[in-house]
Amino acid sequence: MRTKLLFLSLLLLIISCTSKTNSSEFIEKASGRYYFNADEIIEVTFDEDKKLRLKWRNQGLEPLKVDDTSFYVRELNEKLIFNTAENKIELAEKREHEGKKYVFKKLKKGEKTPSEYLAEGNFKAALEGYKAIKEKDSLTPVIRERNLNRLGYQYLRNNEYEAAINVFKINIELYPNSSNTYDSTGDAYTKMKDTANAIEYYKKALAINPENRSSKRALEKLTSKKEE
Repeated sequence: MRTKLLFLSLLLLIISCTSKTNSSEFIEKASGRYYFNADEIIEVTFDEDKKLRLKWRNQGLEPLKVDDTSFYVRELNEKLIFNTAENKIELAEKREHEGKKYVFKKLKKGEKTPSEYLAEGNFKAALEGYKAIKEKDSLTPVIRERNLNRLGYQYLRNNEYEAAINVFKINIELYPNSSNTYDSTGDAYTKMKDTANAIEYYKKALAINPENRSSKRALEKLTSKKEE
């Protein structure tokens, strides 16, 4: 605790001796969108007083300027170091990082994340994006099956059926041997009252795992209704 207070005191002293205004050149080069991870963005903007602002996970953050390229984010207890020549932001090293280096690269103009493509209904681009992420790092939480499944059900609860189906079908592409991905797609079609497709996907789920209770119950319910 004492070390942290000493660090903050020293930081505030440095800040007080630094110009609070950012140069027009820095603003032009630093502004933009940066990858926080393969499917998440940090947006860098500047207000009318030329002060740096961050938007991340629906939060508006107001970093304190340390020097011409460094800013301290109180909410995260992290210092960001801008390297505008290489279009990236780095986290300053500290003990909690355990020797890891965190670098956030700037997106090119018009570049989007897979989830952004999904949100605008561009299934093909979203699928290509998620496949590229899996090829680069198959263990990243960004493409974890249950995380995508959760996203699909979130769309489904909001009655955004096309988006939900797209997410579930992407999950099928990424995890073709998972019974649960087909079961979730069946749930989406059931909510859409598309019985034929729902039955098809529940059967596919059971072909992979005959003990999938969710698919069994859903299939029995749908087929009994068809027989009535």
